[in-house]
Amino acid sequence: MTSMFATERTRSDMNAVLVGEKRGIRGKLLFAGPAVIASVAYMDPGNYATNIQAGAGYGYKLLWVVLLANLIAMLFQALSARLGIVTGKNLAELCRDNFSSPVVWVMWFVSEIAAMATDLAEFLGGAIGLALLFDMPLMAGMTVTAIVTYGILMFERKGFRPMELIIGAMVAVIGLCYLIEILIAPVAWGDAAVGMVTPQLADATALTIAVGIIGATVMPHAIYLHSGLTQNRADIKNDTERKRVLKFSNTEVVIALAIAGMVNMAMVMMAASAFHQGHSEVAEIETAYHTLTPLLGAAAAGVFLISLIASGISSSVVGTMAGQMIMQGFLHFRVPLLLRRLVTMVPAFVVVAMGVNATQALVVSQVILSIALPVPMVALIIFTSRRDIMGDYASGKLTRLLAFLGATAVLSLNFVLLADVFGISMPFLIG
Repeated sequence: MTSMFATERTRSDMNAVLVGEKRGIRGKLLFAGPAVIASVAYMDPGNYATNIQAGAGYGYKLLWVVLLANLIAMLFQALSARLGIVTGKNLAELCRDNFSSPVVWVMWFVSEIAAMATDLAEFLGGAIGLALLFDMPLMAGMTVTAIVTYGILMFERKGFRPMELIIGAMVAVIGLCYLIEILIAPVAWGDAAVGMVTPQLADATALTIAVGIIGATVMPHAIYLHSGLTQNRADIKNDTERKRVLKFSNTEVVIALAIAGMVNMAMVMMAASAFHQGHSEVAEIETAYHTLTPLLGAAAAGVFLISLIASGISSSVVGTMAGQMIMQGFLHFRVPLLLRRLVTMVPAFVVVAMGVNATQALVVSQVILSIALPVPMVALIIFTSRRDIMGDYASGKLTRLLAFLGATAVLSLNFVLLADVFGISMPFLIG
């Protein structure tokens, strides 16, 4: 379904691992890649915007939301990968095959809006980072981001390994940057530990940010994409090989998303330690950068921008791949890569040309994503629970329960956000 493919050598090596001829960590690493690519969606610039607001405004008190979102993300990415491995189809294709035409059209439309909101956040993030680091106009930063992103997408023609290695390198850069930030920032580790395990929402603004964190963490396009990246990755000949691939996949999901979760927590902790006392009003990426320099030094500010650029470019690449897969899966219609890229870039250029605040646009895009998220989540739960689709690999009772609880948590937060938007009082909120 996706244009990514394996070279003959890669496919031969993967087959050798599956039949037991090739062992060791190097063999297992051949199956790593899909979760790494999907994990980029969990470290995109939308996360920067919501995490900075969370840390600056509420210190460590919203870390529990990041942890909850990450656990939900792990479960749904593992289910998405399982769907592709077992059925040989991706989530969008299965929606097209199993739902009525009107439902499919509505699902595609909602998913397309979500993909565009995703790309808006990713594209703007990379452009903001370049503009600040090299002191260039935001439009120039956007143009550079567009060119670099399209250049990376060209590597798809060489198979999935080069693309996975490029994205993996960018993930490593983001992770290293935040390791440095945590070492520089004076983190209150005790307060952070309490914040991770103590659910609370201080007020309606905290609720909005919490929903934004969920929207920035559990990503609709990543759920679609992961099933496509695994659907025909290996030549699976029997159940023994399928179980082996599923084991590799689950391990990769846990590791890749644990790293993404730690990066998100590091973002909140950095913002909390640097901004909460005395600079709690910091809510924009540009302000965070300019405020970091006098507080933590030029090195911290520079590392922050480097991570933002790596995040923006890599997630923009992944967003385009997902958008292509969503359109092709739902509509059986494929557009040229350049046209797909233009469709998802135009809204970002329009937003900047209109003078809309870039960081505010990022946060709004995450709320849109959170509201669109139930579409793939519910579809994924339905398909992975059906024995006529998954056979013996259908979800068990515990997995179905956890998936139901995860989806309920997201839907509940969305409902409360909408209630707040329409002025319905929420007396259960603390404070």
